[in-house]
Amino acid sequence: MKAVFSQINLKRTKANLLKFSLLLVVALQITSCGSAKKSSYFNEVGNNSFATYFEPLEPILQKNDLLSINITSLNAEVTEMFNLANKSGGAQPTGYLIDQDGYIRFPVLGKIEVSGLTKKELREYIRGELISKKLLMEPIVDIRFMNFKVSVLGEVNQPAVFTIPNEKVTLLEALGMAGDMTIYAQRNNVLLISEEDGIKSTKRIDLTSDELFTSPNYYLKPNDIVYVQPNDRKVRNTSNAAQWFSVILGSLSLAVISISTFK
Repeated sequence: MKAVFSQINLKRTKANLLKFSLLLVVALQITSCGSAKKSSYFNEVGNNSFATYFEPLEPILQKNDLLSINITSLNAEVTEMFNLANKSGGAQPTGYLIDQDGYIRFPVLGKIEVSGLTKKELREYIRGELISKKLLMEPIVDIRFMNFKVSVLGEVNQPAVFTIPNEKVTLLEALGMAGDMTIYAQRNNVLLISEEDGIKSTKRIDLTSDELFTSPNYYLKPNDIVYVQPNDRKVRNTSNAAQWFSVILGSLSLAVISISTFK
């Protein structure tokens, strides 16, 4: 009789252990899904299209910007003296540095106040002066940033300062250049730090939302800083829970095997 009861209890124990193991597996999967969702971009984005309601903003020239200003015209000999700053005997071009008063010193034209202008406005001003002073006929003025840089810091795989040759970069491209975010990153709380006319501004960006696609913050400006906030406490807690689930599940599986073996 005792042997019958022992066998019944053994079967019940095995059944209960198996049920509990299945519940732990389900709980572990739910936890893993929650962690994956927190670690991904644009969770709610489906097969949508987004109208762009803004154009990439042309950066405003500021103090300490370094500009390359290249002049071309039909008279190559006269044009050459306006391009001396772009050639420095094989060394790096010196360019035109906007000083602390917001000026550059341009050949023949002298001091030009450029801080607060766009490249287009400065281009039209220089072209107009060259024509009105009869220095060149039909000149072409090309202006580029020599120090268009953005910084990506915090919870990314390769934090660094990046030089952007084509003067156009999106927030997502900058994160890609930094090797993407780590698992410890807060994707819904990315900090963007910008500076204009000596005034710093900060914005919080949620990369789990699709609002970025229609935001003026989609394109970065020169000297922008992207700081990805850490989320190590949440990830650590999730990781510890997963580890405990694994240990318990392994122990229960071993118990089931042992019972089956020694029954």
